[in-house]
Amino acid sequence: MPTSRRANTRRKPAPRSVHKKPSVQGAGMERRASASAAKMSSARLAGAAKKIARALIGAYPDARCMLDHTSAFQLLVATILAAQCTDERVNMVTPALFKRFPNAVAMAEAELEELESLIRSTGFFHNKAKSIKGASAVLAKNCPGSFPHLMEDLVSLPGVGRKTANVVLGECFGVPAIIVDTHFRRVIQRLGLTENDDPDRIEEDIAELLPQKDWTAFSHAITFHGRKCCTAREPNHADCPVRELCPSRDL
Repeated sequence: MPTSRRANTRRKPAPRSVHKKPSVQGAGMERRASASAAKMSSARLAGAAKKIARALIGAYPDARCMLDHTSAFQLLVATILAAQCTDERVNMVTPALFKRFPNAVAMAEAELEELESLIRSTGFFHNKAKSIKGASAVLAKNCPGSFPHLMEDLVSLPGVGRKTANVVLGECFGVPAIIVDTHFRRVIQRLGLTENDDPDRIEEDIAELLPQKDWTAFSHAITFHGRKCCTAREPNHADCPVRELCPSRDL
């Protein structure tokens, strides 16, 4: 007769607790604040977005594109240069650049080495020079004497994404545009108006919340707010014009 085995009465060890490092102030704030968007109904979220838009557009009536330019081509180039660089630095570089290469035809024929030397201080100058020269070559070949003003045509150019295209469309052609730059993404997430990190998804989210007529002005106002008040390191909640509408104010 087989012997009976004793039931295993040993307790499993309790799971070890993992100590997490405290987050730096501002780090993770966007994610926690944007989580509140999921808890709001779409109607309430749209209502909050409209109130925020009115307040920020009113608070920054002079908000605009800060890149110096005299044509759509110059703005396209300046926006490419502005990636991971300040507008102030770009505005220091472009006068000499555009004096040497004033249009797409001239820029397309530029030597990469000279182009790189002119834009070196904007950072990532190898890739930026290739993008500018490549985009200029396509423009010179396909759009002599004109400039494309459709999103699909602009994003087909080398080095041009939706953000760059939206800057040009909104500033030069009056097309309603949502411009998702670094400041825009940070502030929108802190305001709880999106849960997304991808710029294209953020653009879609805001497009659903606001009327087209407000898109461009709202984009510039958000960017100004991100530079002047809702900074990356330490947002100034005390002076924030949308403090009462911001779920991150107490985080």
